[in-house]
Amino acid sequence: MGEHGGVGGGVRLTVDELAARAGVTVRTVRFYGTKGLLPPPELGPRRVGLYGAAHLDRLELIEELQRQGLTLAAIERYLARLPEDSTPLDLAIHRALVASWTPETPEEVTRAQLERRAGRGLTEGQVERLAAMGALERTRDPEVFRVDPGLLPLGVRILDVPIPLETLLAARAVVLEHSRATARELQRLFRETVWKPYRESEPAPAELARMRALTDHIQPMVAQALVTAFQRSLREELGEELSRESDLEPGLEPG
Repeated sequence: MGEHGGVGGGVRLTVDELAARAGVTVRTVRFYGTKGLLPPPELGPRRVGLYGAAHLDRLELIEELQRQGLTLAAIERYLARLPEDSTPLDLAIHRALVASWTPETPEEVTRAQLERRAGRGLTEGQVERLAAMGALERTRDPEVFRVDPGLLPLGVRILDVPIPLETLLAARAVVLEHSRATARELQRLFRETVWKPYRESEPAPAELARMRALTDHIQPMVAQALVTAFQRSLREELGEELSRESDLEPGLEPG
């Protein structure tokens, strides 16, 4: 393969490798580029276009939004609302969280296809870690896996982070528990303050159908708001934790 570096910021992919990693066609990559949804590649040796981690994560996020039914114009507006300082990892986390609130249909892949999507060979221990993160499930065939397209890219990124398997399992349980609780509360709020009063106003059948259609388009916006709020809260919590640890470091007290 023409790939250089790992999955991080130093990754360099040809258009064929980028498409394979994202699970799309080269034609799709070029189409998004002509629409301005995907930044142009860098020109490498012999003027070959090379794509980086930011391209990969942005492409995967675009595909996620496309699967949710957003038009290209809506996707463009969605991307424009993302913070300007969003890093490739921010985009990967964003897509994974959107996918967790709006689950995708699992895909069955062989080990060879899985490793091509991951951009690397995988040991049994790494497969176990991906399973703990919910990025994939084993099937009866040891060489076939059921993958979650939304979580796999982020799971691959986390493989090299020294996090114990037990911590990954516990973290996944926490996210699922609180995301379900959030979804239930939002559903209750929408039902009681929007949908119920609207139904009681006895709208015409055409207006009722229009309202139902509009609520389908609200879901992605709510997901984006939740993801953005989660990322901001996580940064704040991590920042406070690092500040507390710095305060406890010996020798840092003012003399």
